[in-house]
Amino acid sequence: MTDPQQQELREIILELKNDIERMAERQAEMNENLKKIKEAVYNPDEGLYARIKALEQWKESSQKITWIIMTTVVGLATTTIYKFIIG
Repeated sequence: MTDPQQQELREIILELKNDIERMAERQAEMNENLKKIKEAVYNPDEGLYARIKALEQWKESSQKITWIIMTTVVGLATTTIYKFIIG
């Protein structure tokens, strides 16, 4: 191998080394970001699943209240119509 070829080979190897170091840094950043995302999603008190569960519970209770109110209104309307016709 000639001197220029060796020099070119060294430069290529140094570039590859720098590229690998940058990839390792970015991979560490991505790993840190993934940890933060995982914590945000799976945190049992404030995570996404906890919020969805609370929302589903609120939805169920509001549906029950809505059915109770609708049943009461229909019952009162039926009673009023019945008394109007009979009375």
